[in-house]
Amino acid sequence: MIGLIALALLFLGLFVVAMGIGAATNLHFPDLFNGRAATDPPPRSFPVLDPSRPRQLTIPSIRVDAPILDVGLASDGSVDVPPLQRHDEAGWFDGGPTPGQFGPALIVGHADTKTGPSVFYHLSQLKAGQKIEVTRSDRSIAIFEVNSVEHYNKGRLPIQRVYGDFSRPSLRLMTCGGAWLGGRQGYSDNVVVFASLVGSRKA
Repeated sequence: MIGLIALALLFLGLFVVAMGIGAATNLHFPDLFNGRAATDPPPRSFPVLDPSRPRQLTIPSIRVDAPILDVGLASDGSVDVPPLQRHDEAGWFDGGPTPGQFGPALIVGHADTKTGPSVFYHLSQLKAGQKIEVTRSDRSIAIFEVNSVEHYNKGRLPIQRVYGDFSRPSLRLMTCGGAWLGGRQGYSDNVVVFASLVGSRKA
């Protein structure tokens, strides 16, 4: 449980995904556990996987089949994104859970570049109930089901909702969206896909 607490606090300390996310403020630790005491064991009425680094992201409904590279923190303390020359790859934030562990595993990606669409160009088209698969280093495939696809102004991201739920294994996919503002501002919004682990199989 100490590890879950540390990961939750780490997420709450992040100010942005490099594409732009608002600061976390006025959050209280008990809120992260949805009212459960921090000493209570997490529920087990769903699958849970051991830690294993993600290797490949597959989303059949929007034709994504992309390698996953590790991303850490950028120089400004934000979550980094894949370099532009690798814009067709997704980036897993290696300071958080691996897909299938308790907590929200975060995978980010570009929507587009000056040369055209990127890996998450069609992310906003996902629908509740559609499947996301993450192939992991242990040769297992974590299977997630989309719960919702939400759009937030970059200055108003609900940090607790996106990063604060450590009650079960989940996945967050994130990219840019909304209006193009130009310059260093980029797009006005973030597109966030919320998904929950529903099963696994061998690769």
